[in-house]
Amino acid sequence: MLYFPALIFGVLLTIYWARVVRLVYKVRKTTGKSANFRPPERLGRVLRFLWIPIVIIWIGQGYLAGLVPHDKLPWLVRPLFLNAVVSWLAVVVGVIALVATMVCWKKMGKEWRMGINPDEKTQLIVSGPYAYVRHPIYALSSILMLATVAAVPSPVMVAVGLVHLLLLQWEARREERYLVLHHGEAYADYRRRVGAFVPTSLNPYVPGRADS
Repeated sequence: MLYFPALIFGVLLTIYWARVVRLVYKVRKTTGKSANFRPPERLGRVLRFLWIPIVIIWIGQGYLAGLVPHDKLPWLVRPLFLNAVVSWLAVVVGVIALVATMVCWKKMGKEWRMGINPDEKTQLIVSGPYAYVRHPIYALSSILMLATVAAVPSPVMVAVGLVHLLLLQWEARREERYLVLHHGEAYADYRRRVGAFVPTSLNPYVPGRADS
């Protein structure tokens, strides 16, 4: 019997990461520059070796739990418990997170990058979703991961989720050091006044306006 919440997450995540791959291609085509799928910095490349298996497991867990009877699954990928209400609520949250992420990608446009190139200075985006949260894509990725874990709480999904959340926090801090280096006081002011993953004010950030 199909378990539709898990299967839907498999499809959602396939769409998400297929869109990421398309963005990598689009940035290269429109700007002639790399989107840093393979970052020039060594640490960034090492992190890719950690993140790629996480993404594969993240996507695969949804299809496994959705298509294979749970009593036939190895214990590592077998959900520890299932709650239909929680699972379907998680699906709704996951869909919203995917749609909101697409809005963020559109706002970033050709400035979107998948990693850090210490020698490249991109335009600082502080409007739209970025007027309320400094890292909306990372925040939404965290929400999408938590929703997946809620729908399919297998031991491997819980472990992968924890690693993913920690890596996002680390990557956000690395990006902020890079942005301060390249944008100086402009980014420092933005960072003081806008929350990293959660909005700290209902007022959108406006450069130079102290009450934002």
